Amino acid sequence: MDMRKLVGQNFARLRQEKNLTQEEVEARSGFSQQYLSNLERGKRNPTIITLFELAQALGVSHVDLVAPPEESQ
Repeated sequence: MDMRKLVGQNFARLRQEKNLTQEEVEARSGFSQQYLSNLERGKRNPTIITLFELAQALGVSHVDLVAPPEESQ
């Protein structure tokens, strides 16, 4: 699987599980809503620092953003 798509799917799922909008994550993380939207669609290639900061904004481990579906449950 394409890592960009995997990260995007995991980010979207975790954000929705936390009942957060992209705008709320924007306020928590400092990343624009447009960036977050592109990330969820697999159009962005985030750095490890970005993954760490996004995980903090969601209150999850950075590993959750890169884990394959069977490992992230």
